Amino acid sequence: MLNAVIFDVDDTLYDQQLPFRNAVTTIIPEVATTDLHPLYIRFRVHSDDHFGKVISKEWTLEEFRTFRLCQSLIDLGYSPLSNDASRLFQATYETELDNIQLHPAVEETLNTLVSLPIKLGIITNGPTDHQQKKIDQLELTRWIHPEYMLISQATGYQKPDIELFQLAEERFDLDPSRTLYVGDNFDNDVFGCKQAGWQALWLNHRRRQAPEIKNCHPDCTLTAFEELTEGILSFTDAVVMAR
Repeated sequence: MLNAVIFDVDDTLYDQQLPFRNAVTTIIPEVATTDLHPLYIRFRVHSDDHFGKVISKEWTLEEFRTFRLCQSLIDLGYSPLSNDASRLFQATYETELDNIQLHPAVEETLNTLVSLPIKLGIITNGPTDHQQKKIDQLELTRWIHPEYMLISQATGYQKPDIELFQLAEERFDLDPSRTLYVGDNFDNDVFGCKQAGWQALWLNHRRRQAPEIKNCHPDCTLTAFEELTEGILSFTDAVVMAR
């Protein structure tokens, strides 16, 4: 029986596109409404592809943030921002992130799981202070003990590094074969946890095309937050207990 469920944070526990869209429309109003979603996707891609340079200290955090925004704009045919404008965007984005809330369906899922004999945890990529602010804003300690939370920058690894998942196994006392990881990003979340021998639930609410990675398939794919509770319970004997 499954005895641990570990979650990603960004775009898994809350809708990350909303604060991003609000910051873009405030600071970069020339971006067309139809480009907001594609711009967000590029922003996430560059975040995932290049944050390792912050961990390795090749880039500063500000250099990383400027690059991911400006390169995303360039990808869609817009002019890059100046350094000052990039800093203003980041400040506005962080202000928007101060108002994030758990998706209602995620809160329902956590309320269900916390009543069951299942360990809950967090593994999230990103800067330590930045991710901790999100954890605090989402009030995740209502369901998850701080000892069961890992932020990548504080560890020296980042998803999909197998070492990050192995570190979680050690710190959280996990049995890989009985642990489920829930995340929205195929490369970081699904591939990352599967190479560590965990089970994977891909919350693909953005309906992205899965990359072709040999011998890597999620154990379950969902396309809506509202499917999350039943999706997780389907891995456990808790389905009957929860009804």
